[in-house]
Amino acid sequence: MSLYDEGHTIAGWTGCAIATLGSGVVGAGVCTGSVPALVGGSVIVVVSVLVTWALHLSGWGKPPGVRPRTEWGMRTRDTQARGGHPGCVGCALAGRRPASAPVAARAEPLTLSSAE
Repeated sequence: MSLYDEGHTIAGWTGCAIATLGSGVVGAGVCTGSVPALVGGSVIVVVSVLVTWALHLSGWGKPPGVRPRTEWGMRTRDTQARGGHPGCVGCALAGRRPASAPVAARAEPLTLSSAE
């Protein structure tokens, strides 16, 4: 039986932990009025996005959707990550397009008649 199992990945938890730390630094910067803390915390949050993306692309994140229970474990590595996941924004940004993903075609110019 396959069910949804979102977010139980090394990439997800690592990114969440780093983003939480960065948010805490930003919050401390707001409370103390410290611009360096605001900038530093914001940089940490951006780093969390990049770390999560890198871990996902290296196989420590899983694609969205239904997966069999055998692939639910956090230490289960995704063997299909190198080929890209269908509908995955992170894989698309990295230029990974699975063979099953449609390629967008150029639209043909529309010619209008004189009545329009």
